[in-house]
Amino acid sequence: MTDETPGQAAAAPIAFANPDGTSWLVLIYRIPSEPTRLRATVWRRLKGLGAVYLQNSVAALPAGSASERALRKLRREILDMGGTAQLLASQALAGQQDILAVFQAARDDEYDEIVDKCQDFHGQLQKEYDAGHYSYAELEENEEDLVKLRNWLAKITERDVFGAPKRAATLEALASCEQALEDYAARVYAEEAEGH
Repeated sequence: MTDETPGQAAAAPIAFANPDGTSWLVLIYRIPSEPTRLRATVWRRLKGLGAVYLQNSVAALPAGSASERALRKLRREILDMGGTAQLLASQALAGQQDILAVFQAARDDEYDEIVDKCQDFHGQLQKEYDAGHYSYAELEENEEDLVKLRNWLAKITERDVFGAPKRAATLEALASCEQALEDYAARVYAEEAEGH
């Protein structure tokens, strides 16, 4: 026997747990159309956080304390711009794999950019070889470029919470750059020792 009144169905409990346990923070916002730089500012901030758009003005990030702080701060900025914004904590009841696929594709796109820059790095070192430039100044410049690549990769891997497919290839590409720089450094040291 139940406590239901006649004609009332038992309310099924709402299950909020995903099989993989992923929770999302969802920012829904609206920004005045002018000036357009406001929209660009918000878009850049969301991209920098690694958020993905589920549709226009609806962005999602995997839940976490750092993500929540960043989105709360962005929400406040949107309100200061004269816009509106709501920040929700949620779990997908359906479509979880679709959200994950968009998130993974965004990370893979970022990894592709690093792989492209790694190819440029190798090309730059080849130019140094071709031109016979074996100086400490050239070495330092290339070291700075490698540090930038490392820092960029660190930012992406920090937000790649699900291990996007192209992460491994990107790590290999960066390792190849590190080895190429070591080889170039050895040549610089040899040339400097010979007094060239």
